[in-house]
Amino acid sequence: MDRAFVTLAAFVLVALSTSAAGATAVRDWNAAALEELRNGKLGPPMAARALAIAHTCMYDAWAAYDKDAAGTIFGDDLRRPPREHTRRNKAEAVSFAAYRCLLNLFPAGAARLGAVMQGMGYDPANTSVDVRTPAGIGNVAAAAVVADRRHDGSNQYGDMNPPGDPGLGVAYSDYTGYQLRNEPLGFCMPTMEFCPPLVIADPFHWQPLIGPPPLSAVQKYIGCHWENVRPFALRSANQFDHLRIAQPRAMRDVFSLRRAADEVIAHSAALTDEKKLVVEYWADGPASELPPGHWGIFAQYVSKRDRHTIDEDAKMFFAMHNASFDAGIVAWHLKRSSEGVRPITAIRHLYQGQQILAFGGPGQPVTTIPGSKWMPYNPGSNLTPAFPGFISGHSTFSAASAYVLRAFTGSDRFGFRTLVPAGFGRVEPGIPAVDTIIAYATFTEAADAAAISRIWGGIHFSEDNESGLALGTLVGEQAWQKAVRYFRERSDRRHDRGRGGDRDDDRAVYDASRDDRE
Repeated sequence: MDRAFVTLAAFVLVALSTSAAGATAVRDWNAAALEELRNGKLGPPMAARALAIAHTCMYDAWAAYDKDAAGTIFGDDLRRPPREHTRRNKAEAVSFAAYRCLLNLFPAGAARLGAVMQGMGYDPANTSVDVRTPAGIGNVAAAAVVADRRHDGSNQYGDMNPPGDPGLGVAYSDYTGYQLRNEPLGFCMPTMEFCPPLVIADPFHWQPLIGPPPLSAVQKYIGCHWENVRPFALRSANQFDHLRIAQPRAMRDVFSLRRAADEVIAHSAALTDEKKLVVEYWADGPASELPPGHWGIFAQYVSKRDRHTIDEDAKMFFAMHNASFDAGIVAWHLKRSSEGVRPITAIRHLYQGQQILAFGGPGQPVTTIPGSKWMPYNPGSNLTPAFPGFISGHSTFSAASAYVLRAFTGSDRFGFRTLVPAGFGRVEPGIPAVDTIIAYATFTEAADAAAISRIWGGIHFSEDNESGLALGTLVGEQAWQKAVRYFRERSDRRHDRGRGGDRDDDRAVYDASRDDRE
């Protein structure tokens, strides 16, 4: 990774860094997983899945040392006697589970992951499957979760493609035979004197982009098969299709599309340095921990803020990252079914031959430009991401994650603050002009900021974000309910026996109390 383009999240991690003594093993391994995301090349839904799998491995290993929780694979079968329910055993089991899972998900990170294990005092070469030991518990739990996810539709191993398919053997490649509606759009910026001619066959649907020269790389749809992935708590990827918020309005007619485009142009013309900073902060593009990982950083902050035990972290990270995983499945299903157009295609098509007031390009002021040369304010080589617009992944991931953090902590209070150093900007190096604090008082405020950043940057239309926030909340709620059932499986069974079989209402909010603090 080019350290000249080190992500803002890395600065966040510096701000939140804690000594090993102050962090739980779960939080440490979350940080290790985010580092692998930054060094890897996963797309957003793949990143969400990786984090969900890693924390499911950790959760299942931890559950063996809890009096009430059930594992997702073995249920009660790995549970150890109460005398073994110590902090040390939990940390060791969690660490071996995390290490084995992350080795599977990020094989290129073997040296880094091994160093994390050794830094914790564990032997990476210990492959014991003796479940009387914490290392054995961790290794066995991880192997079971990894095996359970091997054929979940993600194509992690590239073995789902038909013979002769160019994607065969390529991790996470499409195996569904997806065909483009639009040919790629040539690279253009307002500052360029000559741009390739516009070729837009269908202005209501997504169009891949060609990157800047000299590489001129053509975007390839990331995750177009993702609706086929088996979710954590959802009944299906299309569970919410009947809701009005799952239908893109901008694709109905030219009038609706123009109205949506006009709003984006208005935001482009109103860009300020403050708004540009918000766009930069939430960009979460290549060489970052991506949107699902951004909320991992937030969860680390909550863990530190509330002085979590390993028990609390095992539950919180498990629930939040599985909610984010399901959010990606819903979002990418709707991206595939709608193939929603991005503003860059709509605006260039609708306003070709006309002048508009908008962002004038990197280092340029807001000015009058040809509509056919309009560009978003977005860091990275691609002006917009390599997948359709509707619905917004940022919004869906953020709303689902925010729901779980509200439910787990019992409050919307966040209190997050981080310093963004002067000159951090990747689109314009002068953003911000001086060291600047970004702060979010509530989880809801942070999710809303993630969503609005995509409109200010010209990446999405409003409806992409509105629908993403609404559906992400529904996804988060459903994932939370399922996670709670795992957390209190044995206590619920005891309660059922006491009440003659009646189960408590599963919608009740889990009380994230510290009565299990050691």
